[in-house]
Amino acid sequence: MPLLIDGHNLIGKLPDLSLEDPEDEEELAQRVRKYCWRHRRRATIVFDAGVPGRQSPGRPGSPVKLVFAPPGSSADTIIRARLRQARDPAGLLVVSSDRAVQEAARAHGARVVPAEEFASRLASHPPAQQPAEYPLSEQEVAEWLEVFEPRQE
Repeated sequence: MPLLIDGHNLIGKLPDLSLEDPEDEEELAQRVRKYCWRHRRRATIVFDAGVPGRQSPGRPGSPVKLVFAPPGSSADTIIRARLRQARDPAGLLVVSSDRAVQEAARAHGARVVPAEEFASRLASHPPAQQPAEYPLSEQEVAEWLEVFEPRQE
């Protein structure tokens, strides 16, 4: 079931993201990308005005597409239009806590998940931490050298 996400609405529900952060959209896209890979889903994240009319196909092979509302429009307007134009709106899962967006989604037969609930799904799978690097002990270095250093014969 493809996801149709009200991007800034969802960012506002994530405790460790801020709408004031200029990288918030990309951070959200990364988290949703990981979620989609794990759950074998596709998603379109719709944001309010960014770069005028910008649409990002995402990274090659990415299950996530980013859409930015053009000037004079909003993410809500784009989501409602996509619901009207969808071949199978009942096959969509709309992520938003905006009541008007939720009502439009339900009117078209789409399923709705409040942004707070979806935020908790994303939080249950936090971004992977890089493993800490530990230096090798002198004994470990000696063992590695013994195995890989060319022997003098």
